[in-house]
Amino acid sequence: MNNKKTPSEAPAIKTISTPKYIAHWVVKTARRDELIAWYKIVFGAEIVHMDKTVAFLSWDEESHRLALVNLPRFLRYLFPFSKIRRKLYGIDHIAFSFGSLEELLHTYARIKQHGIEPVWCINHGPTTSVYYEDPDGGRLEFQVDNFTVEETKRYFNGKSFADNPIGVVFDPDYLLERLNQGESVQQLLKQGAGTRPGTKQIANMKAINWRTL
Repeated sequence: MNNKKTPSEAPAIKTISTPKYIAHWVVKTARRDELIAWYKIVFGAEIVHMDKTVAFLSWDEESHRLALVNLPRFLRYLFPFSKIRRKLYGIDHIAFSFGSLEELLHTYARIKQHGIEPVWCINHGPTTSVYYEDPDGGRLEFQVDNFTVEETKRYFNGKSFADNPIGVVFDPDYLLERLNQGESVQQLLKQGAGTRPGTKQIANMKAINWRTL
């Protein structure tokens, strides 16, 4: 007897299984040494494996978070506009969440000492975000949540987000100064808190330019 069910008779899937987290990402690069040096500074990364073809980097409980596939160095000259591609097409950035505003701003201050500056600092409303670009132009967003998940959902459906879906640019040094002076974190997470007195606030579409795009 054939008990095999036809597709129409198969039981319906009631739940959808989704991945628990992003385990790692892989980058093909002709700037492997520069990328390794950058991620060592920014993430405190360590090399867990490296050969002529690939390097595995890790900075937390995962065995490897980033894999760098090594390409011949001359390829950087064959693709001089590769850094621009992200601005026009494909994946734009990867976002990493910090546990607190203190951690976010202290990380900013630490890596600034090594000459690594953000390309964009903006309070989107739901997040306070600092964007960086690695030597290949890969964009990383370091963020802290300004609201709870439910509050963020309500924000997305409110007037504030409708009026300004991009956010308000902030000065991270000024925000850090206020933090070190003991001001409330909740106050500093508000849009406009990072606008230094005497400077013009930049918000919404005016916050977007070729550098921040």
